[in-house]
Amino acid sequence: YNIRLFFKLLFVKKDILLANDLDTLLPNYLVSKLFNKKIVYDSHELFTEVPELINRPFQQNFWLKIEQFIVPKLIYAYTVCDSIAIHYNTIYNSKFRVIRNIPIKIEEHKKGMFPFNSKNKKIILYQGALNKGRGLELMIESMTFLDTAIFLIIGSGDIEKKLHALVKELNLKEKVIFLDRISPNELQKITPLADLGISMEEDLGLNYRYALPNKLFDYIQAKIPVLVSNLNEMSNLVLTYNVGDIVLNRNPKDVAQQITKILQKDKDFYRKQLEFAGNELIWENESEKLIKLFKDVNSPI
Repeated sequence: YNIRLFFKLLFVKKDILLANDLDTLLPNYLVSKLFNKKIVYDSHELFTEVPELINRPFQQNFWLKIEQFIVPKLIYAYTVCDSIAIHYNTIYNSKFRVIRNIPIKIEEHKKGMFPFNSKNKKIILYQGALNKGRGLELMIESMTFLDTAIFLIIGSGDIEKKLHALVKELNLKEKVIFLDRISPNELQKITPLADLGISMEEDLGLNYRYALPNKLFDYIQAKIPVLVSNLNEMSNLVLTYNVGDIVLNRNPKDVAQQITKILQKDKDFYRKQLEFAGNELIWENESEKLIKLFKDVNSPI
């Protein structure tokens, strides 16, 4: 369901340029002006508020200036959630639409097997990048209070070595298992086997505060309940569809207690809600909004 390459190919011979996030906006905007082409801006995050820029004021200001120069001039733009769209529309008086990056409908998951002994254990799953601010350290520390569960981490990233070191320091090698990146097809076989999916991002600036991670929709499509941070978009999703719980207190013991209660309910407790959300939060529905946007682009202004 990565739509960006598809639309690049689809419109390559037409007078439409698609800028994928802020780091490609300036060259695309200049080309659009030089050759009288229409431009569509796909902002899949709040780029100027990513954690990598928060403590780098020169670089952050550089990108902010580009944003301030171009975004108010854009006619066609979309982003991944309501909070980011409201942010842009309020600051720049723009007209960002919301098109969430959500998966296609999977009628029946082909279930695989865990590459480790999971007998009599509940599986807590994190899938995605191992980067700063994802709440992974908190989840690992919480495992010291969970004796009947395994925390499975699938992915790779900047803090991978740090996480391995933390697991070793806390003597949790039997409770925390790492898998490297695996193919989407293999991931679709493993995700439904889990008992709980986590997305516990920290509030490290507006980009994380407004985050609506793709993995949440993958968990829901795989019919596993979720535990999420008490941040705008994630908490709203859980409250709207009642598909899990929201972290109340970010300390290891309290997180472990919340997880214990979720795991005691079992997945069947959330099955009806997950099935409803899984039928509604699919690309087949969301893509209609993207088609509408490009029809508008092709229409005379």
